[in-house]
Amino acid sequence: MDRKIIHTHNAPGAVGTYNQAVHANGFIFTSGQVGLIPTTGELIEGGTSAEALQALKNIGSILEEAGSSLVDIIKLTVYIVDMGEFLLVNQAFQTFFGDIDFPARSTVEVSALPVGARVEIDCVAIAGE
Repeated sequence: MDRKIIHTHNAPGAVGTYNQAVHANGFIFTSGQVGLIPTTGELIEGGTSAEALQALKNIGSILEEAGSSLVDIIKLTVYIVDMGEFLLVNQAFQTFFGDIDFPARSTVEVSALPVGARVEIDCVAIAGE
């Protein structure tokens, strides 16, 4: 199996025993990203929408490091601590993706997330050529 670890300083480092992403057999699999600011390691202020947007930006940076891009995203899984804030996540997606076709997505409510985050997102994308 073709497997390569992906790491960039343009996204937050791991807060546990995992890598930012793995490139395997033509796909990029990112670890869950929360709304941490890469330069400070602090959770972005502004609530769920701001956290979701920052998590998506972090995913974008990881994909760029892997030679992939937003249009290559196949599926996103969103973990949220309050399903009542689902529309706030949608707002972040609209802002982030703009005119790009949205990828497939699942959203799961969870009881808690690392570092007190309200939302976490992971991604599967096609690897760039």
